[in-house]
Amino acid sequence: MDPRIRLWVMIICCEIIVVAAVTDLNDLAALNALKSSWKKLPRNWKGSDPCGRKWDGINCTNSRVTNLVLAGIGVRTNDIGDIPSLSMLQYLDLSNNRGIRATLPQSIQNLKNLTTLMLVGCSFRGPIPDSIGSLKQLVFLGLNNNSFIGTIPPSIGNLSNLSWLDLSDNQLTGTIPVSNATSPGLNFLLKAKHMHLSNNRLTGPIRSQFFHSNMSLIHIIFNNNQLSGPIPSSIGSIKTLEVVRLDSNSLSGPVPQNLSNLQTVTELYLSNNKLSGPVPNLLGMNSLSYVDMSNNSFDKSNIPSWFTLLPLNTILMENAQLQGELPIDLFQPHLESLVLSNNNLNGTLDIGNSYSSDLIVDLKNNSITNFVQSSGYNLSLNIDNNPICESGSTGRYCTARKPNTPNNLPTNRCPPLKCGSSKILSPNCKCTNPYTGTIYFFSRSFSNLDNATYYTTLHNTLMSAFNSSRLPVDSIALSNATLDEFNYLQYRVHIFPSSQDHFNRSSVASIGTVINRQLFPLTFYGPLFFLDENYCCFPENKSSNHGAIIGGVVDGFVVLLLIASAISYGIYQKRQATKAKQNTPFGTWGVDNGNEAGGVPQLKGARWCSFEELRRCTNNFSEDNVIGSGGYGNVYKGTLDTGHVVAIKRAKQGSLQGAKEFKTEIELLSRIHHKNVVALVGFCYEQGEQMLVYEFISNGTLKDNLTGEARIRLDWIKRLKIALDSAKGVIYLHELANPPIIHRDIKSNNILLDVQLTAKVADFGLSKLLGDEAKGYISTDVKGTMGYMDPEYFRTHQLTEKSDVYSFGIVLLELLTARSPIKNGKHIVTEVQEAIDRPGYPNGLYAVLDSALGALQTLGGLTKFVDLAMSCVQESGADRPKVGEVVREIESIMDFAVLSAGGDSSLTFSSQSTGKVGDLYHPYGDSVSDASSLSVPFESELRR
Repeated sequence: MDPRIRLWVMIICCEIIVVAAVTDLNDLAALNALKSSWKKLPRNWKGSDPCGRKWDGINCTNSRVTNLVLAGIGVRTNDIGDIPSLSMLQYLDLSNNRGIRATLPQSIQNLKNLTTLMLVGCSFRGPIPDSIGSLKQLVFLGLNNNSFIGTIPPSIGNLSNLSWLDLSDNQLTGTIPVSNATSPGLNFLLKAKHMHLSNNRLTGPIRSQFFHSNMSLIHIIFNNNQLSGPIPSSIGSIKTLEVVRLDSNSLSGPVPQNLSNLQTVTELYLSNNKLSGPVPNLLGMNSLSYVDMSNNSFDKSNIPSWFTLLPLNTILMENAQLQGELPIDLFQPHLESLVLSNNNLNGTLDIGNSYSSDLIVDLKNNSITNFVQSSGYNLSLNIDNNPICESGSTGRYCTARKPNTPNNLPTNRCPPLKCGSSKILSPNCKCTNPYTGTIYFFSRSFSNLDNATYYTTLHNTLMSAFNSSRLPVDSIALSNATLDEFNYLQYRVHIFPSSQDHFNRSSVASIGTVINRQLFPLTFYGPLFFLDENYCCFPENKSSNHGAIIGGVVDGFVVLLLIASAISYGIYQKRQATKAKQNTPFGTWGVDNGNEAGGVPQLKGARWCSFEELRRCTNNFSEDNVIGSGGYGNVYKGTLDTGHVVAIKRAKQGSLQGAKEFKTEIELLSRIHHKNVVALVGFCYEQGEQMLVYEFISNGTLKDNLTGEARIRLDWIKRLKIALDSAKGVIYLHELANPPIIHRDIKSNNILLDVQLTAKVADFGLSKLLGDEAKGYISTDVKGTMGYMDPEYFRTHQLTEKSDVYSFGIVLLELLTARSPIKNGKHIVTEVQEAIDRPGYPNGLYAVLDSALGALQTLGGLTKFVDLAMSCVQESGADRPKVGEVVREIESIMDFAVLSAGGDSSLTFSSQSTGKVGDLYHPYGDSVSDASSLSVPFESELRR
């Protein structure tokens, strides 16, 4: 074969493989759950194959989601959702989404493969869960600039691979955890290079055993806390240190003399503490360039020799009890800033002639009596409130003077050009919509903020990082550097797009993650974080021109060759399919079952199971394996050859559907993939049998758990979580299923609870497809369950989404009362309404409220929940809320309930069963057998 033809055949084969990519069902369910509850997700999150269709922000390996990067795109949610279900996830970055007001759940521990967790600049709240210590592969943990509360979990010390730990700018309290006989601590982090705990409310001492020679730390950033006690001398044993920030605490006692052992430290911040004793001798710190020990309580001391013997460019020793005359050789060209105000310096000031013209010297409030260069000098000098000024001198040095140097930052040399709308002129003279934010540096090795060398270094490093990551960045513009209240150096940055006038979501997310991950070396600057401003200009509804680009590149001959090759490949595949048809479960689909069966079912995820396999896995459909039964037949528990524990619904002869109806049902069920909807694993259609194979749900129905038959105690918070899960399942059916589905039989018997009490909507035997009906309803025979049935649907025979809302409202009332919808001839809506109408509401609810819930005052958000339930059961569908509104209201009620319960947002929803499993109920049957002998609830790749 011609080599060129062989090459194109290989290309076609590769394309076919890509098209055929199928996302793992568990991952698909988790992402669909996010779609149903998160706002402002990328517009191309459509279809049932995120890996194959390359959803923005998602990368996959072997059909498993491994990267989720949604930084800076405006995501909004109050719940992290099903991210912990993405069990193969390695890289998660949700940074710079201030609309994420979620807690970090204990289930984060499920992400066993996670190496990078970046949640910088969001609005996360609540405590950091102790389970985070289970993420043994974690290398980067960035939780900074959120609203986390509580103590630092000691379990973080178990993260043996962690290199970067940033918990700064939160509201964390307590001490820095150190290991003991029963608990790990941060001193276990032997591979950690970066430890940033600044701007919290940490208290207590830094324990001596915290630092030890086996650590690899290069950055200790502990500033702006309430730490007390001495600086432990053990800090001198960490020979890798480069930056030490312990400023703005309440540290006391002398500075340990072995600090001089730290030969690689470039920046040392000890200011604004209560340090005492002699000014430390820093000789030996040969790399030190920036030192700040201002505002402490040192003993009176002469100018230390290290002032002149170390290559310092910045010396900040305000209010440090220094005395004597300043040596002339202190004023060398490398010195940028000397701040020694509020000391006892005296004698004559002689600055020589070797200093830099950019030098800033602040010597105010001392006792200097003479100035050698008073008739001529070129630097920024302030010696106000010294005797030389008080003696009548009018020298210009007696008041502060700014340096007389030009601004060395680059200027825009573009011709005059007006950019409309939100567009800005880039350094390359293009009108585009830049991505804008601020880069904050915890430290830096210089103090001259106008020096072009530092600016150029930062600019070039960032551009190199963007280019290396193949990001569509044309240019960047940095503002003048400024310092904030925490002495962080900050630059406002505009990042301009190339090729077009805007960035897409994927590019914005990637730019943010490149900056915050900081894998690039950066001379002169310490560690950083990046906080963005909401991007204005994401393209909306723009179609891809990928095909047009390819068409413009490939000439006519190649196109024809591709078409011919594709036709040949299609003919080959058809022949192979025909040949194999008699060996497939569908080989006789339309033959054995008549023409009414239609074409072969189009399935998405569910698999065919042979009769023999199901017979074998149920021990020949043994009565011992029956877990439910009804008018249609029995439900059996079994374990497939794949290891999946399943529930098998076997129709008896009298209730068999027609072939077409059965095909329609399995096609419908196979399209449903969501954490809060029971999944169809497979089906069997041979030897006159119709069987549906579902995932097995271990904790039975909501109905049985409310009545106590399943022996699980459902407190108020758990019931709210069950309501929220169920609502998310319903909104998936209404809005994300394709086509949308009206369940038509929402009830507590059709809501199942798994081992973690996650609720799943089940049983689609009465469901209807809404399709493209412009009128918004389906005219159909009335079917459903008495007590749950929408009265408007009953009257008009017009089925709408609001019919499901009514049924769901009844479920909400069941969660409140644990009563059946109709009891003693009285409907639950009537009973609750009467309780509301009684004087003294809400106390009147006691008459109908489930006694297991306890006192009214412990049920945060109760009245809102009652209002929501009653709004769902209004007579007219037009007066009922949409399911999306129900979800948002339940989320709000949950937030209030958690706060009312003391802020414990690390809620546990696992079963509290005691003794044997008990009588399990299943949605596929009306009665059950004792299940105490059944195997452990299934833990498989299908669990969501």
